[in-house]
Amino acid sequence: MAEYPPEEWCDSTVALPPGLDLCQIGLAVAHIEAEADQLVDIYFEQQNVFSAIVGILGIRALDAVSVYEKVKHAFDAQQRFPDLKHRSGGSPPEPIHCLESKASKRPWAIQSHYDHEGWYVVWSYLVDPTRSIQPERAVVVWRVDVAYLTSADWRYESSTASRLGGGRTHTFSVVKPAALLSSKAAYARADLKLSGGKPVPA
Repeated sequence: MAEYPPEEWCDSTVALPPGLDLCQIGLAVAHIEAEADQLVDIYFEQQNVFSAIVGILGIRALDAVSVYEKVKHAFDAQQRFPDLKHRSGGSPPEPIHCLESKASKRPWAIQSHYDHEGWYVVWSYLVDPTRSIQPERAVVVWRVDVAYLTSADWRYESSTASRLGGGRTHTFSVVKPAALLSSKAAYARADLKLSGGKPVPA
């Protein structure tokens, strides 16, 4: 079996959370692509739901192959932080031992319902129903950014919902994410490039 991902797609100079390594990230990418491939119909119905699923698959993968374990929030898992914590971390874990899993089909888009300090892993993916990029996969993780964020890195986005209807709930978004993540790609496919804000074959 060929090595996956290729070594040239990984950057050993990117700082990673304590105990996490590039091999584990590669295994997580392979797991996400394989599992999400079976759920791609959801993408064409609810793209935001599909992104949440990709993030959850990242949590499950890292829980299985790394020193980070899923934090179990029985009643409000969608709102709690972090998704994962270092197995040697206390309760509650220190920010340095916290790891949050995010997924996005839009480059540099990172949003959250909170502005917690800790490590964040962002699985940037694309859906290719033609399977022209990777014949055995319709879902391709083309970049994985890993960054330690503090509350100063987040900007509050107020709610636009009202009694008149419509709008969305409040969120936090990363300030100048393209600049912040420019050197944070622990994994990036060399056979793809951004063109018009979209990953395409290089």
